[in-house]
Amino acid sequence: MTTTEDKTIRENLEQKEFNFLNEYATKSSQSKGRKIKEKECPLRTCFQRDRDRILHSKAFRRLKHKTQVFLSPFDDHFRTRLTHTLEVSQIARTIARALNFNEDLTEAIALGHDLGHTPFGHCGEGVLNELVKGGFHHNIQSVRVVEILEKLNLCEETIDGILTHTWGYKPNTPEAQIVQLADKIAYINHDIEDSIRAGIISESDLPKDCIDYFSSIQSQRLNKMITEIINNSLGKPTVSMSEEAWDYTTRLRKWMFENVYMDSPAKLEENKARNVIRELFFLYSEKLKNICDESRIERIVTDYISGMTDRYAIEKYKENFIPTGFHTSARDDYLFKLANTIE
Repeated sequence: MTTTEDKTIRENLEQKEFNFLNEYATKSSQSKGRKIKEKECPLRTCFQRDRDRILHSKAFRRLKHKTQVFLSPFDDHFRTRLTHTLEVSQIARTIARALNFNEDLTEAIALGHDLGHTPFGHCGEGVLNELVKGGFHHNIQSVRVVEILEKLNLCEETIDGILTHTWGYKPNTPEAQIVQLADKIAYINHDIEDSIRAGIISESDLPKDCIDYFSSIQSQRLNKMITEIINNSLGKPTVSMSEEAWDYTTRLRKWMFENVYMDSPAKLEENKARNVIRELFFLYSEKLKNICDESRIERIVTDYISGMTDRYAIEKYKENFIPTGFHTSARDDYLFKLANTIE
């Protein structure tokens, strides 16, 4: 008979999941696995390993210098793509813990959901979407980052959650449903705070019906949204916000699109940012013409540019299009490495 003492730490953790997680939670020992089979870790479950691989990836580190809403902010208190990711992770973990779903899987998905985001946020994504045949979507690129560019060999459930965090996709696990909701909650609330800090809107500008329902105080508004998800999902196999709360959330999101995301002082520099991405795309496409097969050029250039931080993209633009005195510049070694290795 196998005792607790005979089991590895990982096996004991897997048993705890069966003992304490709710019946609808995704259990790590029942994962659909990785594309390339690996020896199990004696200490960590498969989802804990996924989280650690994402956390230690180069793409994750680059998120600290990628735009959330405000392009290349000099004020250290504005969110970047990294701080957005951390806030999504914390909100998602709070929900998962309260509902007894798998917190490790939830955290892995949350930390990896934006790894494929472009420099300059959705502005950069929009440019690549116009230039690339078939379009460009950051959630699909995030999967490409973990599967091909960094070869993290994640579990199928983690990859599914990364792919489906974007609205319009249907997640296959309750943990992925949690991240999809947490992403919306996070950016609505922190973008309101950043926009008020920037002087673009004031607290009194926010739609009164939404504020009466949620509160004008960010911490209380955030807590109300999270609570509405938890209370509406207890004992259920799926995770969702109450219908009334979701209605007010979508109204608030729509108001943010109309007053901040689409046409506001936060967007004044976007035409310049679009030009940076566009010119780099054409430049690198031209550079690769005599180096690799033409059918691969678009894919290679897209991988290279989408992986850039805001400041690296600006630096490469200056290096190639702004005249300066003689100096030795950083080489595009990674561009050519991609050309030689990525199919």
